[in-house]
Amino acid sequence: MSGALPPPRKIIHCDCDCFYAAVETRDDPGLAGRPLAVGGRPERRGVVATCNYEARAFGIHSAMAMAQALRRCPDLVVLPPDFSRYRRVAEQIRVIFRDFTPLVEPLSLDEAFLDVSASAHQGGSATRIAEEIRARVCAEVGITVSAGVAPNKFLAKIASDWRKPDGLFVIPPAAVDDFVRALPVRRLFGVGAATAERLQRLGVTTCAQLRELPLPLLSERFGAFGRQLYELCRGVDERPVEPHRRRKSLSVETTFARDLPSLESCLAALGELHAELAGRLRRLDPSYAVQGRFVKLRFDDFATTTLERRLSGEADLGGYRELCAAAWHRRARPVRLLGLGVRLADRSAALQEDLFAEPVTGPVD
Repeated sequence: MSGALPPPRKIIHCDCDCFYAAVETRDDPGLAGRPLAVGGRPERRGVVATCNYEARAFGIHSAMAMAQALRRCPDLVVLPPDFSRYRRVAEQIRVIFRDFTPLVEPLSLDEAFLDVSASAHQGGSATRIAEEIRARVCAEVGITVSAGVAPNKFLAKIASDWRKPDGLFVIPPAAVDDFVRALPVRRLFGVGAATAERLQRLGVTTCAQLRELPLPLLSERFGAFGRQLYELCRGVDERPVEPHRRRKSLSVETTFARDLPSLESCLAALGELHAELAGRLRRLDPSYAVQGRFVKLRFDDFATTTLERRLSGEADLGGYRELCAAAWHRRARPVRLLGLGVRLADRSAALQEDLFAEPVTGPVD
């Protein structure tokens, strides 16, 4: 055996540009050039599911309250979502992906990872494969796709966002180290505003600076996420593309720059998290069914509690408020991290289960 290292993987991340809005504009060309948002009605406290770049110029973004979006842009065109139509378009796009490789891992209706390491298309060139995919989606489906090409999933996903909309960005293996060194830490997966602020207090704003922090310190300051930070700032991501991977849950969470001092402040923070979760649920593959909901609280002493209940209706904000209150009373201390999510199952299996079972409560591993 030679002991030679395996060749770098060739990963493509494809992300449709403003997917719901793009489908609406494709089907109604009169919408072209007008600020457009797809989402719920403002009088029913609806939120923006997605919006086009004309709307983004007004500061509108996903998960924003639609009423606020209309205040920012009174001429905003608001359309209700048509998820059955979006799913049909998404499947058209996935058929194109599978023409190039069986290793396609959908992340939502509008984005997916492709492993083309063994693909013989375009002479094995991942860059040319990505170019052909983008051209075919535009010609056959009528919307644009941005793509990133890199040796791993983490970098490919960053690359797909680099030249949006309708762009292609390639990070070849030889360029990985220099690219990641210059990368702001806020671009790392899992680094939100609060984590970026904590890193900045440590004098860290770039991955080059993050590399100076030893793993024990990162683990002490950030727990299990510390190792992920240590690897990502070096461009390391060994996760395979998993075409048959099935989610068991979907969640959102945030670590606050200042601890939430009371139950009332925790409840006030739930609205934005719930809107973000609702947006991700709307983009979820329709083969999933939601079976339960949970909240996660990490207190100022780093103790963590999770409370879960069987879901017998919609994942509404009121249900999360009840869960949050019950979880908070377990310790009644300031809260540094707040998260909420849902448990998922295959829809075909879920249909056979008793939906009126007693709710499950208690800590979750």
